Amino acid sequence: MTLKKYKSTTAGQRHTVLVSTKELSKTRPPKMLVTRLHKNAGRNSHGKITVRHQGGEVKKKYRIIDWHRDKFDIKGVVETIEYDPNRSVRIALIKYIDGERRYILAPEGLHIGDSVLSQKKDVPIKPGNATYLKYIPYGTIVHNVELTPGKGGQLGRSAGTGIQIMGGDKKYIQLRMPSGEIRLVREECMATIGYLGNIDHANIKLGKAGRSRRKGIRPAVRGVAMSSKHPHGGGQGKSGRVGPGRPAKDRWGNKVGKRTRRNKSTNKYIIKRVETKTRKSKTYKTII
Repeated sequence: MTLKKYKSTTAGQRHTVLVSTKELSKTRPPKMLVTRLHKNAGRNSHGKITVRHQGGEVKKKYRIIDWHRDKFDIKGVVETIEYDPNRSVRIALIKYIDGERRYILAPEGLHIGDSVLSQKKDVPIKPGNATYLKYIPYGTIVHNVELTPGKGGQLGRSAGTGIQIMGGDKKYIQLRMPSGEIRLVREECMATIGYLGNIDHANIKLGKAGRSRRKGIRPAVRGVAMSSKHPHGGGQGKSGRVGPGRPAKDRWGNKVGKRTRRNKSTNKYIIKRVETKTRKSKTYKTII
């Protein structure tokens, strides 16, 4: 994929940077692989706003993705590489030799006409193939990794993401996450070879508010522009929030960046946490 810049004939195009879609297929998705996507625009069943800054997006349909990759020992061929409005990565339409079609996430290096395969063991190590973690060589980059055997991929599903297999013992495999965290996953979990494509998604600049509105993002007001009801608001002129004893807070007074993880029971599966400016990496006692 390549980045596309526009000639600044309008103010909205001056700073716009998008990803080119010339290489993508223009065909409509098969009807059996799409479903209605219901949106609530941040409202609950009574119409009350429960999530701010949402609403007014373009109507779209959900593409059903094969997260399980459980069609074993049946060869499939890539028919199309398509844009998916519901995720940052591209999707590939696979046609298997028995006639069935399924969508998978498109890894980097997968092209139209290539073959993919899911096997329980001895699968070729090439982008798009899937197998159990225990049969993938150490050092391999994978994506769409299961956390629970048979539940479907939950880790590594966004554009440019890759998870490295570090090693394993006692029925668990060590995975290095994109954040630097190292965690344990059972060796019976499925994973797909390769890292995901559309890496340039991180360099996109929408350029104007209208494009953001079509994505369902409504305007957000800065806290320093509000009254004293907000922790950052009030005062004369540009008071700002930076200063001694004034950390960044949300409108309810909670410190921004506060860790919200509450599931302490799975700490035994995390070997190394992500390092931050305020918190050094912590190593936990593991079950290995």
